[in-house]
Amino acid sequence: MSKKVNQSEAGGNASSRYGARNLWSGILFGLGLVAFFDEAVFHQLLHWHHFYDRATTEIGLISDGLFHAFSWFATIAGLFLFADLRRRNALSRGTWWGGVLVGGGGFQLYDGVIQHKLMRIHQIRYVDNVIVYDLIWNVLALVMIAIGLVLLRRSKRQATTERKVQF
Repeated sequence: MSKKVNQSEAGGNASSRYGARNLWSGILFGLGLVAFFDEAVFHQLLHWHHFYDRATTEIGLISDGLFHAFSWFATIAGLFLFADLRRRNALSRGTWWGGVLVGGGGFQLYDGVIQHKLMRIHQIRYVDNVIVYDLIWNVLALVMIAIGLVLLRRSKRQATTERKVQF
């Protein structure tokens, strides 16, 4: 059995000691959440594309299933880390939410640039003026990343200030 981390054992601030775990929990959850949303909405509900569109519909559906499993595992891994941080009283909400936005935006930017344009394994939508969809997709990703980085910087600054006050 593991014991809970209290404030004195963590050097006064449990969340500062577990900063990387807070960040990775958020990144995994954000990546999984955005991938899950992408797969459920754009693949299943709207039928805009499959994860892999360069083969038969059957292969596309299999690739969607594998993509869905990946997003589910990333989401669950992030939630297990989140639960552990809460149990240890080491959750830093600012770091976690910053990680969620960086992870989700990072996945979306990777999807939009690497998978859509470089690898061409699928497009967001098969229409004549796809650039509009691409711009919206990638700009949203950059906005998510930027807000996430602001939250991470703010959270780090706050943790540093709390450590200085304790000494």
